Amino acid sequence: MTDLDSVLDAVGPRLRELRRQRGATLTALSEDTGISVSTLSRLESGQRRPTLELLLPLARAHQVPLDELVDAPETGDPRVRLKPVSRHGATFIPLTRRPGGLQAYKLVLPPRWGGEPGEQKSHEGYEWVYVLSGRLRLLLGDTDVVLTAGEVAEFDTRTPHWMGNPDDRPAELLALYGPQGERMHVRAAPRSH
Repeated sequence: MTDLDSVLDAVGPRLRELRRQRGATLTALSEDTGISVSTLSRLESGQRRPTLELLLPLARAHQVPLDELVDAPETGDPRVRLKPVSRHGATFIPLTRRPGGLQAYKLVLPPRWGGEPGEQKSHEGYEWVYVLSGRLRLLLGDTDVVLTAGEVAEFDTRTPHWMGNPDDRPAELLALYGPQGERMHVRAAPRSH
């Protein structure tokens, strides 16, 4: 897969997320852009490749620059533009910009994030976590540890796990995820209750 394919494949989920953040339906977006509902649906699901003719009105409707809509890599400048994402009440700040492969994030977990230990989840992947400040409670199978600033944990995410911030102040972490772990922690939408 080429870099261009990776960029284009990521457009559909980004379009869906932007529309959901705005609380817009496909029908309302269709009315705003003049693009049919079926075309919008196929774009969001990745069944249709985005074209400039489709992306320009979508960028206008979502009020984002076109390069942000497609998350095109900057040329000549190696700096990563930090664009925080809020998921599950935590803030994920991407430290890598290439789609696929290993992904690095700075995480900011609010006080008491995660609450009391819940159901441990498992999924394909591998995870590495370094605590910058605060504390992180990690349940990994039968193991229950609290990591403090300067401590590191790494584990195969097929082992059931849960993590939370046990303190009344935020915790900051660096995390590396394999592709499956990134989808579980950053890309997946929270369950509706």
